[in-house]
Amino acid sequence: MNRDWLPIKTTPWTLALILLVSAVLLQLTSLPKHLDYWLYDRTITTFPSKPAADVAIVAIDEQSLDRLGRWPWPRDTHAELIRKLKEAGAKTIVFDILFSEPSPHDTALANAMSDHGDVVLPVYLAPSATNQLLNEQLPVTRLMKNASDLGHAHVELDSDGVARGLYLYNGLGRQLWPSLSLAPLAEAASRPDHSQTPAYVNLRDEFRAVPLAGGAGTIPTYSYDHVLRQSTPERAFRDKTVFIGATAAGFGDILPTPFSGLSHPMPGVEFHANTFSALTQDQLIEPAPRWVSTTITLLMVACLALSLPRMRPSHTLFTCLLSTASLLLVFVAALIVFRIWIPIIDAALLALLALPISSGLRLSQTNRFLNRQLDHLAQNPYVTVPSHGSRHPRLLLEHVRELFEPEGWILCDGPYCLSSRFLSPQDVPSDLKPGQWDHRLNDSWLKLQRGEHAFVLGFQLPNDLHGQAIQHYLNRLRLDNPDSFLHSRSPKENVSARIQRLRTATERLSQMQQFIRRSFEHMPDGIIVTDELGVIRFANQHIEQWFGEPMPSLNGLPLSRLLEGHDPREAPRWSEIISETLTLQQSRTTDLQIRDKDFLIHIAPFSLPGGEQYGIIANISDISELREQQRQHREAVDFISHDVRSPLVSQLALIEQLKRDPANISSGQLDQLGRLARRSYNLAEEFVQLARAEQLTETRFYECELLAIAENARDSVSEQAIEKGIDLQLQGTEDLWLKGNPELLERAVINLLTNAVQYSPVGSVVDIQVYQAGHQAILAVSDEGSGIDPEELPHLFDRYRRQRRTEMAGVRGTGLGLSFVQTVVDKHRGHIAVASTPHQGSTFTLKLPILDPLP
Repeated sequence: MNRDWLPIKTTPWTLALILLVSAVLLQLTSLPKHLDYWLYDRTITTFPSKPAADVAIVAIDEQSLDRLGRWPWPRDTHAELIRKLKEAGAKTIVFDILFSEPSPHDTALANAMSDHGDVVLPVYLAPSATNQLLNEQLPVTRLMKNASDLGHAHVELDSDGVARGLYLYNGLGRQLWPSLSLAPLAEAASRPDHSQTPAYVNLRDEFRAVPLAGGAGTIPTYSYDHVLRQSTPERAFRDKTVFIGATAAGFGDILPTPFSGLSHPMPGVEFHANTFSALTQDQLIEPAPRWVSTTITLLMVACLALSLPRMRPSHTLFTCLLSTASLLLVFVAALIVFRIWIPIIDAALLALLALPISSGLRLSQTNRFLNRQLDHLAQNPYVTVPSHGSRHPRLLLEHVRELFEPEGWILCDGPYCLSSRFLSPQDVPSDLKPGQWDHRLNDSWLKLQRGEHAFVLGFQLPNDLHGQAIQHYLNRLRLDNPDSFLHSRSPKENVSARIQRLRTATERLSQMQQFIRRSFEHMPDGIIVTDELGVIRFANQHIEQWFGEPMPSLNGLPLSRLLEGHDPREAPRWSEIISETLTLQQSRTTDLQIRDKDFLIHIAPFSLPGGEQYGIIANISDISELREQQRQHREAVDFISHDVRSPLVSQLALIEQLKRDPANISSGQLDQLGRLARRSYNLAEEFVQLARAEQLTETRFYECELLAIAENARDSVSEQAIEKGIDLQLQGTEDLWLKGNPELLERAVINLLTNAVQYSPVGSVVDIQVYQAGHQAILAVSDEGSGIDPEELPHLFDRYRRQRRTEMAGVRGTGLGLSFVQTVVDKHRGHIAVASTPHQGSTFTLKLPILDPLP
């Protein structure tokens, strides 16, 4: 069977059809009727009616039978009861006792009835014998003539055997008798006309449900014997309608009711008394016509069919429950307020069934969609990296050698050496654990289990920071045995298989999305993606950092406004560039300046698959370093063409002069030639040192001590200081350990001391202080020289920059010394500061981070 064997969509027509079929199927069961009865019973018992004040019952109970003897009693006893009730002021007397057979005491009873004037007798409709037709069992003629009216005593039992109501009129043929509860009232005279009905047809008309006042005993009840002995309250029957009937269990005249059920049934006479009470208070409940329930059901089907397919799944449950609650509210209001019994169970059941039906249809439709999407996703490529554990050790050795270029290596298969360099099988440790790297100094070892073969892979790495970084990286590689991987078995159940496929597809899609997002985030360039109106929909972290705009404000901001706010231009405007890119579908590349930094922005249009949505991808590259390199290149060319070329030209000119007159070479000319040569050498040396400083990385750092560096720098400059009579004073006794390059640090201190000696007067003092301040090592060089002009301080560390005053005074420099110091300090993550007062001296302070004593 195909997994899409039921291609039904969730539409109003399909949902309505299924609900209608469900409604028809429900009618074939007894469930709706039983639920309707249950709902009626719960409502009636929750909101019981109040009994009328003008009704009472005289009960033929067990006590009366004990005192008056076995049933039937003489009819003069009933005549005596009528006289007692007349004396008590009873308005109407209703007998629920059949007097269908003649008796010697009929005259006494008839006279008592005539004397009272308002006595109602019962009529029973029953076959006189088994297998005979239904006939009327009337009171004897004498009693019937003296009765004010006759009423049928039949109570209707529903299909569940519970008495909830009766027909107000019942009879055979043309004669319809009112019920015992209706006969005492004037309404009994207006009986329905059925004159055309045959005489043998049992007619019942105007069924009404009776809202009982409660269970048995709710209506005031008095014992037959007590009434005869006048032991009842004096006003118990004054102006009341009195029902007389049997309540003793032996008579069998008991009815299950919503209040009592089968456990505590109610006597028939009390049911008639309850009916009379409801009649006098206009509380009888009329069942609604069948078409009302059908109409409500159809309306519910239409509403659910039109609304549910358009709703969110989260709102479906609320709608179904709200519909059911509304129906229940309508039922209770109609029953209690308007006294109409409207069967709403069919509609309520459909409202509840609509939830699983609509959910099932949606699940079926979703399932078909997922199946198609799963098939589509399974065919699409996804980003994955093969497990290293599946590679052969020979291939692993080759790849690691190509990547890290170790100094030595070895690969062994048990006792056999497959490949080696500078390592031998005797160097292999004996306590290696499979699948775990074991690093011992600069040697790294790994044991791999491949089936029955145990391979050992070893590398000899550089004994420096780079080797440590490689070992740390190797620990992250998972090189477990693929045989030990636990592969989950494919589930055989259809639903579980789809869930597994969906999980796999979702993981692949999530991996692809994460790969794309991380790729965008870790790209060296800034990325901006806009929609077809040029509004930013995505930007990576570089855009947030460069433009100084928080990510929430970037999303939804027009790209032209962002660019215009940071790099305004007159022609062409950014809005023009963006609009032409979208409308003409042409890429544009232009310069961009943000906060004194140079960028190159490449704006290209794109269209999503299907060609329905367009947008722009803007790639922003930081070319500030490139521009700085270009500037430095131009400055270097200018420096070489002027500063380096000038002394060389002078040397060549002097050499040509000496060649013309070699016999008259003076010592002054040789000294001048030496000075020019030294100047050329110093220029080249400083240029080379600056290049070395710029290429410095932390891989060339190791532990060094700052005080020793300062002492070595002082010794290197001492000869130059002695020539000028300058005293170099070093103050510092504490060893301050750093992680850095001591050669370049020493050269930087030498440059500072050389400048201090060069620009200090004869006989002055240059003070060198080395001390610790917090987590920083401080080296300060102070002189008593000419100082630095305030306008020169911001450009003091610029490359090829020389002070105008010192140049005019004849003190010539290259303009590279302080730039070299600045570069070295920056590479060591330190800071350099200068404080200077013209004609008083300068102080250069180096702040470098101290080596953490804890590893």
